[in-house]
Amino acid sequence: MNLPNKLTILRILIVPFMVAAMLIEFPFHFFVSGLLFGAASLTDYFDGKIARERNLITNFGKFADPIADKILVISALICFLALGLCDPVLIIIVLFREFVVTSVRLTAASQGKVVAANIWGKVKTVSQIIAIVAVFVFQFVLEIVCLFTDPQTSAIYSALSGAFYVVSEIALWISTVFAIISGLKYVLDNKDAISQM
Repeated sequence: MNLPNKLTILRILIVPFMVAAMLIEFPFHFFVSGLLFGAASLTDYFDGKIARERNLITNFGKFADPIADKILVISALICFLALGLCDPVLIIIVLFREFVVTSVRLTAASQGKVVAANIWGKVKTVSQIIAIVAVFVFQFVLEIVCLFTDPQTSAIYSALSGAFYVVSEIALWISTVFAIISGLKYVLDNKDAISQM
């Protein structure tokens, strides 16, 4: 297994630790889980960069890399939902898109065609990573505020919490719009494969 594929596998292996850090409350758990998410996101950047520069692109990488991205992003979003930080409709749309795109990929694979990520898929992933990192940063700031104020009575905490939630939702919905666009592009680009189902 080459280095880019090892980085892809590493991204998947980081996810359970990130989920545990998000859902188990301990001091600065959002900071820890955010660092893990950031590290996993960096493996996404480096596996593609190394694969292109060293001509190590493989069919496994074309298939596993977007799957690893989905596992990372959807895990973070579901944890946000569990923590009351995310709209459930948003996650339903993202999951629906991912199921459709995966179905297209599997259908194409059954016909001997490997569907690599397109530019819209990359834009979708980058926008999701930016939005999720923003949520982590906002929650970390709130963790710091909690050190100096009582979140139950603090007007500062309440104002920041409300503002951060609105900005987080906007960022997550923007990334969801890109998810819809990229999903439609996958379907349109592979309509021949779909018509042969």
